[in-house]
Amino acid sequence: MSQVQRLLVFVAMMMVVVTKVASHDYGDALSKSILFFEGQRSGKLPPNQRMTWRKDSALRDGFDIGVDLVGGYYDAGDNVKFNFPMAFSTTTLAWSVLEFGNFMGSDLSNALDAIKWATDYFLKATSIPGFVYAQVGDPYADHNCWERPEDMDTPRTSYAVSKQFPGSEVSAEIAAALAASSLVFRAIDLEYSARLLSRARTVFKFANQYQGSYNDGIGRWVCPFYCDFSGYQDELLWGAAWLYRASKESNYWNYVVENIHNLENTVVKNIYGFSYSGGSYAEFGWDTKHAGISILVSNLVMNSNPNFSPFIPNADKFVCTVLPESPTVSVQYSPGGLLFKPGGSNLQHPTALSFLLVVYARYLSQGNRVIHCGGVVATPARLIQVARGQVDYILGSNPLNMSYMVGYGNKFPQRIHHRGSSLPSINQQPGPIDCKGGTPYFSSNNPNPNLLIGAVVGGPDIKDSYNDSRADFVQSEPTTYINAPLVGLLAYFKTH
Repeated sequence: MSQVQRLLVFVAMMMVVVTKVASHDYGDALSKSILFFEGQRSGKLPPNQRMTWRKDSALRDGFDIGVDLVGGYYDAGDNVKFNFPMAFSTTTLAWSVLEFGNFMGSDLSNALDAIKWATDYFLKATSIPGFVYAQVGDPYADHNCWERPEDMDTPRTSYAVSKQFPGSEVSAEIAAALAASSLVFRAIDLEYSARLLSRARTVFKFANQYQGSYNDGIGRWVCPFYCDFSGYQDELLWGAAWLYRASKESNYWNYVVENIHNLENTVVKNIYGFSYSGGSYAEFGWDTKHAGISILVSNLVMNSNPNFSPFIPNADKFVCTVLPESPTVSVQYSPGGLLFKPGGSNLQHPTALSFLLVVYARYLSQGNRVIHCGGVVATPARLIQVARGQVDYILGSNPLNMSYMVGYGNKFPQRIHHRGSSLPSINQQPGPIDCKGGTPYFSSNNPNPNLLIGAVVGGPDIKDSYNDSRADFVQSEPTTYINAPLVGLLAYFKTH
């Protein structure tokens, strides 16, 4: 792309920002983005459950092997508990509270409940020494049915990684979630916080001592749903970085510094099989933590060593891959201004990368720094402006004038790919709906009877077109890891 072409792209993006300015109620969107997690709950629901069309489900998870694995979250529109993306969602929720909890107001308590629902489950999933439970539910049987979680009659098989069949990525991500959450609860419940941190240490030691990918041990059941495409070195560094931030123990800092070369030399493969070396400093999501590591570590060294390599240079390079006016931009933008990357559930990318932009903008401001992308100077304010553009697009400032958050605004997705939302609730139809009994509801053109308030769907395509159809799961399925970073963004923009 020539300099002139880049300039035209930048001008077009700025016109989108100017012409699409709208007044959004970030506080309302924040409340709803957190409420969504109640609709994803598995297990025995508490008395203060606000999404009341959901009921108890999967109350015997783990009982077949003598382990209590009740609780946690369903990752998306199915009824399987995939612990790898669940742990990432938890880490990101905790980071959202650590950075922006002061701006959440009355929603902070609900955010803490959302985190604790996950951490209580992860304490169960890591309670047997030498094992980490990575998944509950046979995904093939589950995906062959369209039934409410309350009616599940598919096998609730438990899948674990162990010394013999290691899973460093899922174990280290759980360690990161527990460590980050320990910081969240430190000022609220010191005993619980200490328990989380202690377990994080144990699980990280297990992940590091018995290195290997869960693709090899239980890949038949985790793939192709949540295969690890980027290797497990990023999760080990991510977990160590969070353990250092939570404990200030030098061995974790030393681990990060001494092992960063493993990340830099990793060959990363995306879902389409394209491979590249160098650690992919531009990636951040449930599978790849590279940009998150750079930005998390940058805050620890920004003032003492502002050029600390490779973390701060890589954090800067990440920003330069996202800004539309940068000569090294690598993401695409739709005509309406939405950040776009190949693969499914695209809105996971605008929410996760925008979260990092706002977090890093705050760190840059504290360090009195700007970023140079070739001849382009990127200020903290510019990073925040780009992030806000993405949030506003999701909330309705887009060519379709449509919110991609269920229940927010006047126009939002009606037929999301979500079993519980699309089937009559227990309140409406107490009798069971079996595996294939839900198929007519899946095929129906009627709107979903139950609003999964706050759910953000996969989103439109690169041309800003959206297909409001349950069958188009790439566009219409919500996930926990789309919402988790959005919680932090909405809390920030609520007060800024």
